[in-house]
Amino acid sequence: MPWDPAQYHKFSSERFAPFEDLTALIVPRQEMAVIDLGCGTGELTRRLADRLPGATVLGIDSSPAMLEQAREQERHGLVFASGTIEEVAGEWDLVFSHAALHWVGDHRTLIPHLMGLVRPGGQLAVQIPANHRHPAHTAITDTALEKPFVDALGGWVRLSPVLEIDDYASLLYSYGGEGITAMEKVYPSILADAAAVGEWTRGTTLVPYFERLPEKLHDPFMDRYRARLRALWPAGPVFYTFRRIIFVATKGAG
Repeated sequence: MPWDPAQYHKFSSERFAPFEDLTALIVPRQEMAVIDLGCGTGELTRRLADRLPGATVLGIDSSPAMLEQAREQERHGLVFASGTIEEVAGEWDLVFSHAALHWVGDHRTLIPHLMGLVRPGGQLAVQIPANHRHPAHTAITDTALEKPFVDALGGWVRLSPVLEIDDYASLLYSYGGEGITAMEKVYPSILADAAAVGEWTRGTTLVPYFERLPEKLHDPFMDRYRARLRALWPAGPVFYTFRRIIFVATKGAG
Protein backbone atom coordinates (compact mmCIF):
# COMPACT_ATOMS: atom_id res chain seq x y z
CA MET A 1 0.00 0.00 0.00
CA PRO A 2 1.86 3.13 -1.17
CA TRP A 3 1.32 6.58 0.27
CA ASP A 4 -2.07 7.97 -0.72
CA PRO A 5 -2.05 11.79 -1.04
CA ALA A 6 -5.86 11.96 -0.94
CA GLN A 7 -6.03 9.97 2.30
CA TYR A 8 -3.25 12.07 3.84
CA HIS A 9 -4.97 15.33 2.96
CA LYS A 10 -8.30 14.40 4.58
CA PHE A 11 -7.00 16.26 7.64
CA SER A 12 -4.67 18.68 5.90
CA SER A 13 -5.52 21.75 7.97
CA GLU A 14 -4.75 19.88 11.20
CA ARG A 15 -1.57 18.35 9.78
CA PHE A 16 -0.33 21.68 8.42
CA ALA A 17 -0.85 23.72 11.62
CA PRO A 18 2.57 22.86 13.17
CA PHE A 19 4.25 24.14 10.01
CA GLU A 20 3.38 27.67 11.06
CA ASP A 21 5.04 27.25 14.45
CA LEU A 22 8.15 25.77 12.87
CA THR A 23 8.58 28.37 10.13
CA ALA A 24 8.17 31.19 12.67
CA LEU A 25 11.55 30.10 14.12
CA ILE A 26 13.43 30.38 10.83
CA VAL A 27 15.79 33.33 10.41
CA PRO A 28 15.78 34.34 6.72
CA ARG A 29 19.07 35.00 4.94
CA GLN A 30 19.84 36.31 1.50
CA GLU A 31 19.87 33.78 -1.36
CA MET A 32 19.42 30.78 0.90
CA ALA A 33 20.00 27.23 -0.29
CA VAL A 34 17.18 25.23 1.30
CA ILE A 35 16.30 21.54 1.38
CA ASP A 36 12.97 20.18 2.59
CA LEU A 37 13.31 16.58 3.75
CA GLY A 38 10.14 14.55 3.19
CA CYS A 39 8.31 17.21 1.19
CA GLY A 40 5.18 15.11 0.55
CA THR A 41 2.83 16.73 -1.95
CA GLY A 42 4.79 19.98 -1.91
CA GLU A 43 2.18 22.53 -0.79
CA LEU A 44 4.12 23.40 2.33
CA THR A 45 7.45 23.41 0.50
CA ARG A 46 5.94 25.99 -1.84
CA ARG A 47 4.71 27.98 1.14
CA LEU A 48 8.20 27.80 2.69
CA ALA A 49 9.82 28.96 -0.56
CA ASP A 50 7.36 31.86 -0.86
CA ARG A 51 8.41 33.05 2.61
CA LEU A 52 12.10 33.05 1.69
CA PRO A 53 12.44 35.43 -1.28
CA GLY A 54 15.48 34.71 -3.40
CA ALA A 55 15.96 31.25 -1.94
CA THR A 56 16.66 28.13 -3.99
CA VAL A 57 14.57 25.32 -2.53
CA LEU A 58 14.78 21.58 -3.17
CA GLY A 59 12.09 19.25 -1.84
CA ILE A 60 12.85 15.55 -1.66
CA ASP A 61 10.59 12.58 -1.00
CA SER A 62 10.76 8.84 -1.61
CA SER A 63 7.08 8.44 -2.58
CA PRO A 64 6.37 8.59 -6.34
CA ALA A 65 2.71 9.41 -5.67
CA MET A 66 3.60 12.34 -3.43
CA LEU A 67 6.23 13.65 -5.86
CA GLU A 68 3.82 13.49 -8.78
CA GLN A 69 1.66 16.07 -7.03
CA ALA A 70 4.63 18.01 -5.64
CA ARG A 71 6.01 18.69 -9.11
CA GLU A 72 2.83 20.64 -9.87
CA GLN A 73 4.16 23.19 -7.34
CA GLU A 74 7.47 23.78 -9.14
CA ARG A 75 8.47 27.28 -10.16
CA HIS A 76 11.70 29.20 -10.58
CA GLY A 77 13.79 28.50 -7.49
CA LEU A 78 11.66 25.54 -6.37
CA VAL A 79 12.16 21.98 -7.60
CA PHE A 80 11.39 18.48 -6.32
CA ALA A 81 13.33 15.24 -6.61
CA SER A 82 13.23 11.66 -5.48
CA GLY A 83 15.50 10.87 -2.57
CA THR A 84 15.77 9.47 0.93
CA ILE A 85 16.48 11.47 4.05
CA GLU A 86 19.28 9.14 5.14
CA GLU A 87 21.22 9.68 1.89
CA VAL A 88 20.86 13.43 1.47
CA ALA A 89 24.15 15.29 0.97
CA GLY A 90 25.43 18.79 0.24
CA GLU A 91 25.67 22.04 2.15
CA TRP A 92 22.58 24.08 2.95
CA ASP A 93 21.63 27.33 4.63
CA LEU A 94 18.41 25.69 5.88
CA VAL A 95 17.76 22.00 6.40
CA PHE A 96 14.03 21.78 6.99
CA SER A 97 11.74 18.84 7.76
CA HIS A 98 8.06 18.86 8.61
CA ALA A 99 6.48 15.59 9.80
CA ALA A 100 8.93 13.19 8.17
CA LEU A 101 11.83 12.23 10.45
CA HIS A 102 9.71 9.86 12.55
CA TRP A 103 9.85 7.49 9.54
CA VAL A 104 13.66 7.35 9.78
CA GLY A 105 15.42 5.21 12.36
CA ASP A 106 18.32 5.89 14.76
CA HIS A 107 17.89 9.58 15.51
CA ARG A 108 21.10 9.63 17.55
CA THR A 109 22.90 9.11 14.25
CA LEU A 110 20.44 11.00 12.04
CA ILE A 111 20.51 14.35 13.86
CA PRO A 112 24.33 14.67 13.74
CA HIS A 113 24.17 13.80 10.03
CA LEU A 114 21.63 16.54 9.39
CA MET A 115 23.62 19.07 11.42
CA GLY A 116 26.58 18.19 9.24
CA LEU A 117 24.64 19.37 6.18
CA VAL A 118 24.11 22.88 7.61
CA ARG A 119 26.52 25.64 6.65
CA PRO A 120 27.92 27.82 9.46
CA GLY A 121 25.27 30.37 10.35
CA GLY A 122 22.52 28.24 8.81
CA GLN A 123 19.71 26.42 10.58
CA LEU A 124 18.29 22.96 11.09
CA ALA A 125 14.52 23.25 11.60
CA VAL A 126 12.46 20.14 12.32
CA GLN A 127 8.96 19.14 13.40
CA ILE A 128 8.42 15.50 14.38
CA PRO A 129 5.11 13.82 15.27
CA ALA A 130 5.55 12.24 18.70
CA ASN A 131 2.14 10.69 19.26
CA HIS A 132 3.27 7.07 19.41
CA ARG A 133 2.07 6.64 23.00
CA HIS A 134 -1.45 7.90 22.23
CA PRO A 135 -4.18 5.23 22.63
CA ALA A 136 -5.12 5.55 18.95
CA HIS A 137 -1.57 4.51 18.07
CA THR A 138 -1.05 1.82 20.68
CA ALA A 139 -4.33 0.27 19.48
CA ILE A 140 -2.63 -0.33 16.13
CA THR A 141 0.18 -2.26 17.80
CA ASP A 142 -2.31 -4.24 19.87
CA THR A 143 -4.24 -5.16 16.73
CA ALA A 144 -1.07 -6.18 14.90
CA LEU A 145 -0.26 -8.61 17.71
CA GLU A 146 -3.57 -10.45 17.29
CA LYS A 147 -4.11 -13.41 14.97
CA PRO A 148 -4.17 -13.62 12.00
CA PHE A 149 -2.25 -10.35 11.67
CA VAL A 150 0.63 -11.31 13.94
CA ASP A 151 1.32 -14.36 11.79
CA ALA A 152 1.10 -12.44 8.52
CA LEU A 153 3.44 -9.78 9.91
CA GLY A 154 5.83 -12.30 11.43
CA GLY A 155 5.45 -10.56 14.78
CA TRP A 156 6.59 -7.24 13.34
CA VAL A 157 5.33 -3.99 14.85
CA ARG A 158 6.67 -0.54 14.18
CA LEU A 159 8.57 0.99 17.08
CA SER A 160 8.93 4.76 17.00
CA PRO A 161 12.50 6.11 16.82
CA VAL A 162 11.42 9.47 18.30
CA LEU A 163 13.49 10.66 21.27
CA GLU A 164 12.61 13.01 24.11
CA ILE A 165 13.03 16.75 23.57
CA ASP A 166 16.02 17.04 25.95
CA ASP A 167 17.78 14.34 23.90
CA TYR A 168 17.34 16.40 20.75
CA ALA A 169 18.56 19.55 22.50
CA SER A 170 21.66 17.72 23.74
CA LEU A 171 22.41 16.30 20.29
CA LEU A 172 22.05 19.71 18.67
CA TYR A 173 24.45 21.24 21.19
CA SER A 174 26.97 18.41 20.87
CA TYR A 175 27.16 18.85 17.10
CA GLY A 176 27.60 22.59 16.88
CA GLY A 177 24.11 23.91 17.49
CA GLU A 178 23.58 27.38 18.93
CA GLY A 179 20.43 29.35 19.71
CA ILE A 180 18.65 26.06 20.32
CA THR A 181 14.89 25.84 20.66
CA ALA A 182 13.42 22.42 21.55
CA MET A 183 9.81 22.13 22.60
CA GLU A 184 6.75 19.91 22.66
CA LYS A 185 3.28 21.09 21.77
CA VAL A 186 -0.07 19.32 21.76
CA TYR A 187 -2.22 20.12 18.73
CA PRO A 188 -5.82 19.14 19.51
CA SER A 189 -8.43 18.32 16.89
CA ILE A 190 -12.13 17.72 17.30
CA LEU A 191 -13.00 14.64 15.25
CA ALA A 192 -16.54 13.47 14.62
CA ASP A 193 -16.21 10.02 16.12
CA ALA A 194 -13.95 6.99 16.55
CA ALA A 195 -14.19 6.20 12.83
CA ALA A 196 -12.64 9.58 12.03
CA VAL A 197 -9.69 8.74 14.28
CA GLY A 198 -9.20 5.60 12.20
CA GLU A 199 -9.27 7.64 9.01
CA TRP A 200 -6.60 9.95 10.44
CA THR A 201 -4.18 7.14 11.28
CA ARG A 202 -4.95 5.28 8.04
CA GLY A 203 -3.26 8.10 6.16
CA THR A 204 0.00 7.81 8.10
CA THR A 205 0.68 5.34 10.91
CA LEU A 206 -1.12 2.42 9.28
CA VAL A 207 0.72 2.72 5.96
CA PRO A 208 3.71 0.48 6.84
CA TYR A 209 1.37 -2.16 8.27
CA PHE A 210 -0.66 -2.33 5.08
CA GLU A 211 2.55 -2.44 3.05
CA ARG A 212 3.40 -5.68 4.85
CA LEU A 213 -0.04 -7.25 5.19
CA PRO A 214 -1.62 -9.13 2.28
CA GLU A 215 -4.45 -7.12 0.76
CA LYS A 216 -7.07 -9.64 1.91
CA LEU A 217 -6.23 -8.72 5.52
CA HIS A 218 -6.49 -4.93 5.09
CA ASP A 219 -10.24 -4.73 5.71
CA PRO A 220 -10.22 -7.26 8.60
CA PHE A 221 -7.39 -5.30 10.23
CA MET A 222 -9.32 -2.04 9.92
CA ASP A 223 -12.47 -3.70 11.30
CA ARG A 224 -10.60 -4.96 14.36
CA TYR A 225 -8.81 -1.65 14.81
CA ARG A 226 -12.04 0.36 14.52
CA ALA A 227 -13.61 -1.86 17.19
CA ARG A 228 -10.78 -0.93 19.54
CA LEU A 229 -11.29 2.75 18.74
CA ARG A 230 -15.03 2.50 19.43
CA ALA A 231 -14.23 0.96 22.81
CA LEU A 232 -12.02 3.96 23.56
CA TRP A 233 -14.50 6.53 22.22
CA PRO A 234 -18.01 5.04 22.13
CA ALA A 235 -19.56 8.41 21.25
CA GLY A 236 -18.42 11.53 19.44
CA PRO A 237 -17.08 14.05 19.16
CA VAL A 238 -13.53 12.91 19.97
CA PHE A 239 -11.02 15.35 21.42
CA TYR A 240 -7.97 13.99 19.63
CA THR A 241 -4.66 15.24 20.99
CA PHE A 242 -1.55 15.09 18.85
CA ARG A 243 1.85 15.65 20.46
CA ARG A 244 4.64 17.03 18.30
CA ILE A 245 8.28 17.97 18.87
CA ILE A 246 9.75 21.08 17.29
CA PHE A 247 13.43 21.92 17.36
CA VAL A 248 15.60 24.51 15.66
CA ALA A 249 19.31 25.23 15.95
CA THR A 250 21.82 27.50 14.22
CA LYS A 251 25.12 25.96 13.14
CA GLY A 252 28.01 27.63 14.94
CA ALA A 253 31.19 28.71 13.19
CA GLY A 254 33.46 26.52 15.30
